[in-house]
Amino acid sequence: MLECERKVEVVMNIKGFKFAAVEAAIKKPGRLDFALIVSEVPAAVAAVYTANKVKAAPVLLDMERTRGGSCRAVVVNSGNANACTGGQGMADARETTGLVAAELGIEEEAVLVASTGVIGVPLPMARLRSGVPPLVAGLAGGTLDDVARAIMTTDTYPKLEQRSGSIDGVPYTIAGVAKGAGMIMPNMATMLAFLVTDAAVDPAWLRHVFAEGIDSSFNAISVDGDMSTNDTALIMANGAAGNVPLTGASAAAAEFSRLLNEVLLALAQQIVRDGEGATKFVEITVKGARDNSEAKRAALTVANSLLVKTAFFGQDANWGRIFAAVGYSGADVDPERTELFFDDVQMVKGGVFAGGDAEARGTEVLRKKEFAVTVDLHLGNGRSTVYTSDLSYDYVKINADYRT
Repeated sequence: MLECERKVEVVMNIKGFKFAAVEAAIKKPGRLDFALIVSEVPAAVAAVYTANKVKAAPVLLDMERTRGGSCRAVVVNSGNANACTGGQGMADARETTGLVAAELGIEEEAVLVASTGVIGVPLPMARLRSGVPPLVAGLAGGTLDDVARAIMTTDTYPKLEQRSGSIDGVPYTIAGVAKGAGMIMPNMATMLAFLVTDAAVDPAWLRHVFAEGIDSSFNAISVDGDMSTNDTALIMANGAAGNVPLTGASAAAAEFSRLLNEVLLALAQQIVRDGEGATKFVEITVKGARDNSEAKRAALTVANSLLVKTAFFGQDANWGRIFAAVGYSGADVDPERTELFFDDVQMVKGGVFAGGDAEARGTEVLRKKEFAVTVDLHLGNGRSTVYTSDLSYDYVKINADYRT
């Protein structure tokens, strides 16, 4: 994994929210693995879930409960996905939310649940039952950082981000945490992410702007092309800042959208930088496509190519692998018009090697920890950027014994 050099200090007193995390020894002792986020008042909620047809019990339960557009809390465990666990898995998810609701003194339907970890193993409910009372008690002094640490699995560092703004002089904050390092692939098969804001936001507009932001952040990253059963991204907006609710038809709403997108993209990029075994962070842009969807299709094909990713790891300026991936992506391509760059080094012009010292200069680019690949199809105005990592020996080592 790339070392995370950026330290994010997240505001701990986001109005109207409380946080907690405890050790429940769900998979193994010695780490936080059970977390809780609570809004003091009902909050508007929007969520996006994995596109995998095999969905974990927590995902199915949350899909039911977020239809109403409101919630009070989300309880999360790491170490066990509660996926492919049949009827017992759904019963365990419901029991977990019921225990939290009873301890908080709120309606069970107002509690959401999320899980991450090993698939196919029943939840150790005895540990969760004993963990709920101290978890709720911990709300008195817990932080969002605690939550970020508790939801980690193969992550090497907690992922947090925040932005602050104001609406007619009323300050507000958007803050979020995420986890993810493996099984990273768009269509919301990426990770868990929980965002909170004390801004008041119209629920319908919140759903719209959140889904829009997901498309250019969590749906624009790929580490290994795998798609998880559990991935959930949600945002809670409780209005404790006291502003007039945002509806999308104002400059303040546009600013909120911009800040939200910044938080989402920053969290998504942290996931790629922490990709299992990653030594490179690569920004891949396809422009000049027939439309944006074709551009994204081509960019994702490059990002998911094992041959391309291993070339990145080997620092081999093998532009031919990228060119081939674009060609089989399904996007419209005219090789004789296509250009390809590593950062500002042109590798391909008119469908052939650019010549000169491009090979040596391109190799120097790939020796960097972070670089950009740009493909210009010269066919239209379509454009898309996705973010990926390389594929190293360590990725195999990590995933060969994940359950042990």
